[in-house]
Amino acid sequence: MARKSPASSPQDPSPVATFEASLDALESLVERMEQGGLNLEESLSAYERGIGLYRECQTALEQAELRVRLLSDLDAPESARPFPDASAGRDGDA
Repeated sequence: MARKSPASSPQDPSPVATFEASLDALESLVERMEQGGLNLEESLSAYERGIGLYRECQTALEQAELRVRLLSDLDAPESARPFPDASAGRDGDA
């Protein structure tokens, strides 16, 4: 499930590039964990890393959402309203 991301400047990666890289790393990490070959310490480290990657993805998505809201109404960006919380109906999956 590897995704190809466009080339970006290493000094200032775009939120999309950050999201793609974090998602790719998270998917690889999950695959390793699902194979079951990790000991307890490796599993805990992988879980911690996974949480960090998840948070990076969330941050990148929030930045993209903000950009969409700002681009939606160039004449009145202050009128932008947050999108409905998509996770409100979920049972705490992280």
